[in-house]
Amino acid sequence: MKKKILVTGGAGFIGSAMAEKLAKDSQNDVLIVDNFRTGLQEKLPDLNTYPNIRFIKCDVNQFRDISDIFYAFRFDYVFHYAALVGVKRTLSNPVSVLDDIKGIEHVLSLSKNTGVKRVFYSSSSEVYGEPVEFPQNEKTTPLNSYLPYAVVKNVGEAYLRSYKQEFGLDYTIFRFFNTYGTKQSKDFVISKFIRLALENQPITIYGDGSQTRTFCFVDDNIDACYETFINNRYVNDVINIGGNKEITILKLAETIIQLTGSASRIEHLPPLPEGDMSRRLPDISKMNGLLKRERTSLESGLLQIIQAIKNTIK
Repeated sequence: MKKKILVTGGAGFIGSAMAEKLAKDSQNDVLIVDNFRTGLQEKLPDLNTYPNIRFIKCDVNQFRDISDIFYAFRFDYVFHYAALVGVKRTLSNPVSVLDDIKGIEHVLSLSKNTGVKRVFYSSSSEVYGEPVEFPQNEKTTPLNSYLPYAVVKNVGEAYLRSYKQEFGLDYTIFRFFNTYGTKQSKDFVISKFIRLALENQPITIYGDGSQTRTFCFVDDNIDACYETFINNRYVNDVINIGGNKEITILKLAETIIQLTGSASRIEHLPPLPEGDMSRRLPDISKMNGLLKRERTSLESGLLQIIQAIKNTIK
């Protein structure tokens, strides 16, 4: 029996990759919705390649739009990936970020009312705020971040737990840590650094560059998350989705310069007043149990993006 699946934010970087993964199984009928606020039409999976994908332009924060879709299609599963994303964008548009709470409310209320079996939710490492424990474990969330984006993700997680408790709606929460890949927007750190390096332009870093991140290649993200869906894993649970090797932002820039053979120099800007956490290191024990292969190394992932960007600027 075919599964009817909704992917919100499916014109975004990770949402489009998940929609395409789902569509590779002909037993899945996938509907993508996106309002193109941060998603792009060119990121959508090729609708000619996948006859089991449909797209409708829709804003999940507008109840009338999204309710019509829920009642018309009666989904079995929902991947709620729609959100305003990007550090600078979310810091500059805090009210728009908070508006995403409406979308969470709409998706969960409509899922409950139309018989959805399970909602998969894209949360974020930002829920950890400035971390107090390493590695950051799903059970020890400090909830000390006050930035609107982190607050919205925390509220979304609370809504999911509450809908499970009161209405029995199952969920899985993915906390994404710095996923990167060839379709990522130009203003995210890896894409931005690579483009500057290929043009031999200065690479700017906030502060001294000692802040650390772990990076997760998009294929690793999607394969692990898909496993929770296809084999019914981590129902009503939270999973960190990320890498386990810390790298400073300064070292990341130096690595990209080396891999591209660039003449770029590194320039330091004053630290961001907020939103640039000093360290990120997730406990990915659960993710490791989901991924059935070796993880993509940072160098391998960077080389794939470098080649993809080179192909676009020829």
